Amino acid sequence: MTRLFDISDFDARPDGTTLNTTALQRAIDACHEAGGGRVRCGPGTVLTGSLRIRSGVELHLEAGCRIVGSPRLEDYTQLAAGGFHGEHAPENSAHALLWAADAEKIAITGAGTVDGAGLAFYDTTGGAGKCAKPGTPRPRIGMFFRCRDLRIQDARFADSACWTLWLMQCEDVHINRIAITSNRRMRNVDGIDLDACRNVTVSDCRIDTEDDCLVLRAIQQLYDAPAVCENVVVANCVLDSGCQGVRVGCPGDGVIRNCTFSNLVIRSAGNGIISEHPHRYLPAGNPGSADITNILFSNVVVECGGAPVKVLVEEGIALPGLGGLSFSEFRVRSGAPCVVQGSSETLITDVAFSGMRIETRGDDALLCRRCKDVRLTDVTVSNRR
Repeated sequence: MTRLFDISDFDARPDGTTLNTTALQRAIDACHEAGGGRVRCGPGTVLTGSLRIRSGVELHLEAGCRIVGSPRLEDYTQLAAGGFHGEHAPENSAHALLWAADAEKIAITGAGTVDGAGLAFYDTTGGAGKCAKPGTPRPRIGMFFRCRDLRIQDARFADSACWTLWLMQCEDVHINRIAITSNRRMRNVDGIDLDACRNVTVSDCRIDTEDDCLVLRAIQQLYDAPAVCENVVVANCVLDSGCQGVRVGCPGDGVIRNCTFSNLVIRSAGNGIISEHPHRYLPAGNPGSADITNILFSNVVVECGGAPVKVLVEEGIALPGLGGLSFSEFRVRSGAPCVVQGSSETLITDVAFSGMRIETRGDDALLCRRCKDVRLTDVTVSNRR
């Protein structure tokens, strides 16, 4: 029988104004020290700062529960752990509302919502348009480092101030039936970033974000251990983005391999699926380190303002490898062509397009440059004005 720890028994007050960080952390710690169980968060609005999720703990959000992040940066802690170099964290922030390091058998479940209160970290006095990027760190909703057996199921995540869920060097991960939304006025609000993770499934999710919805990375400069992202399966997701539906890698990453995406609907103001490697994404002194192989996409509907598929390496960047890419059974309406373009230093190899129907604006529908072994099977292209 699952041990139950109700946050009301630890003096949590779901009134939307009381800061409950201490009460919630006491409930989580008690659950962990008892050998694991479920921390129950009932209906109401629970204001809190950073919470550390510990081994054996399931944070369960019942219907009507809303966990809301504090609007004050001083109520957040930075993730710190051996082998993690937070000084290199993207957007200069390792702060998170929910975080865990070196934990096992942890979960966030239930029909409730985690609200990052993201706009509190922006200057919103400029009107209803896009906010300027703040000069101070912005907390993410979730950061999980080197965790095993991690489940995130059924919950909703809203308005993170930065990336919503960032998983780093985690293994045996299941993310199912969650919804992520973000206010399009904010900046750099990704949905799910899987960074140097192994053995991951993401399924039946609805992600609506200002920035990239789903991201595969292997940010080597963050870790002492080799950064390898592999064995990731994404299926049955609806993605709506102000930037990209799916991003695979950046030029300064490590290894990304053996990942599949299927049954996706992508709507994007920018691009559909992108693996872009420009100089501006390179860490200082790195000429290019990403090694990306065996990434497969199938049964995808894309409607986007930019390129439906964009695999691009800028001149002067030499990657160890970029190839083994497959795009099958796509239905596309786009504002720009599909692009597969290597550099003089990086030849993109072994790319397959099959069963694709591409309707795009402009004079080109498919551009391939500095490539080897690009195969087109049953690809139909149309231009519209």
